[in-house]
Amino acid sequence: MQFPESWLREFCNPPIGTQELADLLTMAGLEVEELRPVAPPFSQVVIARVLEVAKHPNADRLNVCQVDAGTGQTLQIVCGAPNVRAGIKVPCALVGAELPPGEDGKPFQIQLGKLRGVESQGMLCSARELKLSEDHGGLLILPEEAPVGQNLREYLRLDDTLFTLKLTPNLAHALSVHGIAREVSALTGAPLKSPSFTPAEVTHDQVLPVRIEAPDLCGRFSGRVIRNVNTRVRTPAWMIERLERCGQRSVSPLVDISNYVMFELGRPSHIFDLGKIQGGLAVRWARKGETLELLNGNTVELDEQVGVIADDKAVESLAGIMGGEATAVSDSTRDIYLEAAFWWPEAVAGRSRRFNFSTDAGHRFERGVDPATTVEHIERITQLILQICGGEAGPIDDHVVNLPQRTPVTLRVDRASKVIGMPVTQEQCAGVFRRLGLEFVEEPGRLTVTPPSWRFDLRIEEDLIEEVIRVLGYQHLPDTPPIAPVVPRTRPERQRGLHAVRHALAALDYQETVNFSFVEDRWERDFAGNDRPIQLLNPIASNLSVMRSSLIGSLVQVLRFNLARKASRVRVFEIGRVFLRDAAVPESDTTVAGVAQPLRVCALAYGPALPLQWGCDDRLVDFYDVKGDLEQLFAPRAVTLQKAEHPALHPGRSAAVWVEGRCVGHVGELHPRWKQAYELPHAPLVFELDAQAVSERSVPQYRPIPRQQSVWRDIAVIVRESVTHDALMAAVEAADAQGLVRGATLFDIYKPKDTTPEIGAGERSLALRLELLDEEATLTDERIEAAVQAVVGSLATRVGARLRG
Repeated sequence: MQFPESWLREFCNPPIGTQELADLLTMAGLEVEELRPVAPPFSQVVIARVLEVAKHPNADRLNVCQVDAGTGQTLQIVCGAPNVRAGIKVPCALVGAELPPGEDGKPFQIQLGKLRGVESQGMLCSARELKLSEDHGGLLILPEEAPVGQNLREYLRLDDTLFTLKLTPNLAHALSVHGIAREVSALTGAPLKSPSFTPAEVTHDQVLPVRIEAPDLCGRFSGRVIRNVNTRVRTPAWMIERLERCGQRSVSPLVDISNYVMFELGRPSHIFDLGKIQGGLAVRWARKGETLELLNGNTVELDEQVGVIADDKAVESLAGIMGGEATAVSDSTRDIYLEAAFWWPEAVAGRSRRFNFSTDAGHRFERGVDPATTVEHIERITQLILQICGGEAGPIDDHVVNLPQRTPVTLRVDRASKVIGMPVTQEQCAGVFRRLGLEFVEEPGRLTVTPPSWRFDLRIEEDLIEEVIRVLGYQHLPDTPPIAPVVPRTRPERQRGLHAVRHALAALDYQETVNFSFVEDRWERDFAGNDRPIQLLNPIASNLSVMRSSLIGSLVQVLRFNLARKASRVRVFEIGRVFLRDAAVPESDTTVAGVAQPLRVCALAYGPALPLQWGCDDRLVDFYDVKGDLEQLFAPRAVTLQKAEHPALHPGRSAAVWVEGRCVGHVGELHPRWKQAYELPHAPLVFELDAQAVSERSVPQYRPIPRQQSVWRDIAVIVRESVTHDALMAAVEAADAQGLVRGATLFDIYKPKDTTPEIGAGERSLALRLELLDEEATLTDERIEAAVQAVVGSLATRVGARLRG
């Protein structure tokens, strides 16, 4: 809602400044989003009349003008504007004037000078040069009645401020200058000057027949026929000025008058060309298949969910939203039908969005417009029409069929004190309601308010409590310390925060992304094998219809987005929640019954393993690169990979991630099927982990430095090719070596090209280095040999290994 301060002060003029007024409105819940002057600062610009115009002797596009600027002498000014002519009145910047800053940000000062050899004693100005508009077609031509010599800022009332309010949906009563003035009057106690609604003189008895067939659409419909209207007159400059300062351009006199009253009183109305109406009007719900060409040029197809005004032949208007082109007023219009109605908010809400546009009328009606003032507002519009366009007014035809019933709401004073957080008295509450114009009945400790017709937001006790505190002033709330004890929550040393996990992944050259939790159902089938994802009741887009149970699909989409923009190397990660069906989850403040919401960490690597450089050969990232990233992410905790399958991953190039005996996620290359389906040149590597497991870390424990020296022994064993590294290490750890084996490292793998007597088909040789240590005593050869034999025996028993000769 945008309006000029001067218009507001015509209704209510409290003795406070502009900034204080803005602060007052903001603290009362009517947030002032922006304050800006109507015009930038400039000085010594006056109204002048052009007396004579002659061609410049040395320039084809310049004119030498003789100008009367009210200074007592005629000024000679050189001007290049195409519309300059004798007799017009225009702004004139005198010598010494400062005009608004140009592109360099510095004010432009007018000096006495010569243009092509002819002296110029000032400058005739366009609206663009004064930063009043972007029109640069020529000089700003002023009305003939503009007084010569008067300061232009004073004449055009440029020392004004535009207020822009950011109103919440419950403040429908503040969608007009008068409504805001009513709030200012209540907040400051300054008197409210409401406009008068003097009934127009009725000079004929013509009435247009109207039928209200849908009381659930329209509760009241008032109209009047006005004949012999002159639509070719110009809209008065004062009205155009106010409409422009409300952000509305001038269209035509009748449309401007309708818009003016909408901004003034909050009442959208519509004016029909009476000669184009076939028969009478019917207010009803549309019928499926009906169409309407709107004033904006769009033709829309209607159905039973949209309200319309129709004549005997066709639909003529969208109820409460926009009129139709067929009955629009034009320069040839002579007789009009003026309509003002109460449309039920529920019947208008959301309808314009179905047709991909919005209107000021729909914005107001879907929030609620006062149903009690349709007749008064028709009188106000009639008053302006007769004043500007002339005409003959007929009687007002008022149909009242279904008005809102205002249910009384009771406020308990002690309850108000408890909710507000400071004591309030019954007299204070009653004073607030009087200032707001609310009717109420007092009882000891209680006030029962009957909401007025213009307040659609007073429905429960808390609404009245809000009115009390916002009028009394939020600044009066005491600074009360919290009653509950504030206990700091200390994170266990075994756990690191998710920010630390983010930093760790960023250090591994991954960039964080943030994606929607709702995704395409195709992603769930492809990447999670989930045929029954959690459906959204009201998705923001038709393709984002389910909740994700895996983050992989989101990162694949991020990859595709980057590839479409020619990115060759992509390394991204996300930390976010997934949503799984789980009947064991109860309903609580932080959970939804039947839905588990664990946090996951997911990362994706695609393209070259390293950024472009000269030191290493260019190669694509592979499984072992990502495996190394996993090990660094969990370090110093050990990561074990076990072969496993996952719906999103290549069946032969994927594994389950195990840490400390439990599976915490999966890692692998994207399945070739999805690489092809999502049109990826190469298969990316991904891993998805449980965020809780990633957050855990080992707590360092003190161990004394051994007083003895370690002993190393190398052994080579022959095993089947199917024996894995993990199985080999598990066999070493299981050996009964009296605790002497401190560590084992696989340092060589040998497989001959052809079978030998020692290494047969399907076998290979593995070389292990054993570290032996007894921290209490020096090892002897006998104990060392016994430990090595124990390891060899365990390898033979568990993996079928034999010593290589």
